[in-house]
Amino acid sequence: MPTLSPEILEKYEHRRIPRYTSYPTAPHFGPAVDAGTYRTWLGRVSAQAHLSVYLHVPYCAQMCWYCGCHTKITRRYDPISRYVQSLEREIDTVASALPAGHAEARPVRHVHWGGGSPNMVAPDDFERLMAGIAAHFGLHEAAEVAVEIDARQFTDALAEAYGRAGVNRASLGVQSFDPAVQRAINRVQPVETVATAVARLRGIGVTGLNFDLLYGLPHQTVANAVETTRQAIDLGPDRFAVFGYAHLPNFKKHQRLIDEAWLADGRGRFEQAEAIAETLVAAGYVPVGLDHFARPDDPMAVALAAGTLRRNFQGYTTDPADALIGLGASSIGALPQGYVQNAIDIGAWMKAVDSGALAVVKGLALDPDDRLRREVIERLMCDLRVDLEAVARAHGRAEDFAEEKAALADLADDGLVDLDGDVVRVPERARAMVRTPAACFDRYLGQSQARHAKAV
Repeated sequence: MPTLSPEILEKYEHRRIPRYTSYPTAPHFGPAVDAGTYRTWLGRVSAQAHLSVYLHVPYCAQMCWYCGCHTKITRRYDPISRYVQSLEREIDTVASALPAGHAEARPVRHVHWGGGSPNMVAPDDFERLMAGIAAHFGLHEAAEVAVEIDARQFTDALAEAYGRAGVNRASLGVQSFDPAVQRAINRVQPVETVATAVARLRGIGVTGLNFDLLYGLPHQTVANAVETTRQAIDLGPDRFAVFGYAHLPNFKKHQRLIDEAWLADGRGRFEQAEAIAETLVAAGYVPVGLDHFARPDDPMAVALAAGTLRRNFQGYTTDPADALIGLGASSIGALPQGYVQNAIDIGAWMKAVDSGALAVVKGLALDPDDRLRREVIERLMCDLRVDLEAVARAHGRAEDFAEEKAALADLADDGLVDLDGDVVRVPERARAMVRTPAACFDRYLGQSQARHAKAV
């Protein structure tokens, strides 16, 4: 595969750029959008609107030192049980704010459980929450129900409950199978543990299986990254997500337990990412956007070919939802009018929902310029190509993007983009750098103190 020169990588490796799972990005959410705004927006959602539901479970049995998620460690079930009860109340409150007719229309076609470790939720509680979603929002018979799973905590009883609840896609955090890397990130998880979880999932009829891999971890090398990838391929997942570890110890204090001397530099990170990508492509997986890979017959690869691939807070998706309902502490929702985020603190979120209130504490209302730039960035992130004039025309705008084109011209000199009039393309050699040209269209970048992941 063609690659970028060491000089270009060194030039860009220290730039901090959002992952653009949304635009504008979450650091720009503010209190002007609150629970009252959210209630108004919910009341305007059509009964026939295509809905997605995201449930956040902010608990884990053990802290992985690379983790950047909103989660807490607990070895007792009592906090989780109380959290589940609050989730039930939130489901009822949010559903009651929607116009009548949703449950009958059964508009929910995607349910995603994230965390944390959602399989910390006990089997009976999981089934009860899924039944609540079906009763209050309506669940389409062909809905995708996806759960993020920690293989170390996945039991036969959970698998059976997932089968009864209709789970048909699961994501497993593999990260690395190398023992030295696993010890350095406090996630010891032999390949046999993951293989057992895969067998349990296949046994209940799960037809979609995703693996997450990381590069740039402590003690990670091209050789052990490739070996992990080969071991993972042997387990037969349909999709891979390959993320770069973001070392932000000032933001996540537990990351201070990782010695920075154990981390590869920008060139090393890029070589690991390239080697993983080459291994997956050689095994028949199709590159999807920045960091995903899918089998050619997987719905994600099909959506890529059809030009219908989307990007949301969980990454790349085939979900064309009109509205995403976020449930749980820190969860983010997306409605036609804009974004909303629940209280991040678990106690504050519980206090709100247990009183019958909506727990939204911040968000952002989209203006026409936001919508235009969001589509430009999304198409670049998904397709590695965007026709600026066509997108502007579709939004009824005459934006010429003169400043952005000037910035892109500099990137073109470095081989990160190809320009042809209003058409911007990211060449294959720069796929892993697609966030850099996308950032040229971000009018909010630099307006907050947020620390983003490195460009390389």
